[in-house]
Amino acid sequence: MANKKDSGKKKSVEIINRRAAHEYFFTEQYEAGIVLQGTEIKSIRAGNVNLRDAYCFFKKGELYVKSMFIAEYENGTYANHEPRRTRKLLLKRTELRKLEKKMKEKGYTIVPYRLYMTERGFAKLEVVLVQGKKSYDKRHSIKEKDSKRDLARMKKIGI
Repeated sequence: MANKKDSGKKKSVEIINRRAAHEYFFTEQYEAGIVLQGTEIKSIRAGNVNLRDAYCFFKKGELYVKSMFIAEYENGTYANHEPRRTRKLLLKRTELRKLEKKMKEKGYTIVPYRLYMTERGFAKLEVVLVQGKKSYDKRHSIKEKDSKRDLARMKKIGI
């Protein structure tokens, strides 16, 4: 007889911004909590999130994420959330100061890369300090990815 706890496992939610890896060089990564409303967390658990156009900015020493799309909860009432509202990110004060200093340097920005659920049920956003790639860097990374894929195919076939 199967254990009831094993059969009721929650599927883990993980949304990745693949476009960010293509557009930027990653410098540093940080795990941040997000201030959410009730219907937002329910929508995240359903996987209705898009990080593609999202970006982070500082306002009065606090970090916010803007334009992160969390779809309205299907079973929400009149108190449903706004899909693209600005959300506050929760980081340690030392990390915030360090990021703010780096942001003032030319060419650095902060991009949300990955949204996931912890074992305790909290939504965490992995933000990354990045520098933009030039077009020739993007071509080079595409070429590397294609060659790795070709090698994997050859190994699979046995050539």
